[in-house]
Amino acid sequence: MTSQVTSSFQGTADLPKWVSPAMLLAFFMGSFTLQVMLASSTEQNELNLIPVAVFGLVGYAVALYALSRFVEGRRKATDRLVTILVTAAFSLALIPLLSLAYTVVQNGAARFDAEFFTFSMRNIVGEGGGALHAIIGTLEITGIATLISVPIGIMAAIYLVEYGRGTIARLVTFFVDVMTGVPSIVAGLFAYALFVIFFGPGVRMGLGGAIALSVLMIPVVIRATEEMLKIVPNELREAAYALGVPKWLTVIKVVLPTALAGIATGVMISIARVIGETAPLLIIAGFTASMNYNPFDERMMTLPVFVYTSYANQGVDMQSYVDRAWAGALTLMLIVMVLNLVARLISKYFSPKG
Repeated sequence: MTSQVTSSFQGTADLPKWVSPAMLLAFFMGSFTLQVMLASSTEQNELNLIPVAVFGLVGYAVALYALSRFVEGRRKATDRLVTILVTAAFSLALIPLLSLAYTVVQNGAARFDAEFFTFSMRNIVGEGGGALHAIIGTLEITGIATLISVPIGIMAAIYLVEYGRGTIARLVTFFVDVMTGVPSIVAGLFAYALFVIFFGPGVRMGLGGAIALSVLMIPVVIRATEEMLKIVPNELREAAYALGVPKWLTVIKVVLPTALAGIATGVMISIARVIGETAPLLIIAGFTASMNYNPFDERMMTLPVFVYTSYANQGVDMQSYVDRAWAGALTLMLIVMVLNLVARLISKYFSPKG
């Protein structure tokens, strides 16, 4: 009789909400205490937090699963265990991102001042100077690359989804997949070889950097736009056709506005993909310490190249060069964040309601 009552009770009750966080805190505190005792008993008194996290998490997962299995049953216990594993995997993936952001902000704040955004590095050999020339170069080169890549990418995606059939469409898809994996330095060599034909050996200009970046951007834009156009319901197209709307107008007025949010996100991802590239810009755009607003003439500095040269070619005052490199990295990271914010605003205000 007692066993029947126990078996009927087991798997029907729910653990109180405070049990899980209390067990998590208890196991992490126990793991921390154990590591402190082990560190104090050895010659090396440094505390390693990785074993604290690993042993605390494993002990918490096993104990909670066992308790939930006894009280709540196998299904809820399995659900709790999978939830712990997924949360742990998410936290593990988040750690490098937070560490990177914290490191860049901490080290870049030293030179994140007005001078950094209003001066170039012309005639600067020690402290001072700024990255205005690199910021202008990054914005101009990336902007030109975007103007080249976005129309080509969107039109190619429209062809593949709406019109493309047969061998040509398969070839375009194949070459897009191949271009997605092209190393960035190959794009720089391609742009340099192309410009050498027209301007001769030793050519360096911002337009060449934009061409190199567009080679990297186009396949990303095509692939992102293609996937967004594919998820547009066919019922919308058929409704437009039933009203007598031609196909080209259906694509412009119905399909593209419906997929606008995803297309904008894909474009921002492609910009973020290339805005930090260094190798192709070193080859074709070069580097300079002076301002150059004209992308069609002479060398042009960009933020990735600025960060690289500041760290690789340190002068007498090494710390000043390192500080400028970190400040350039922080500026680059903030530009990418602003681009993502713009993409979200476009998605919010321009995508179809409902």
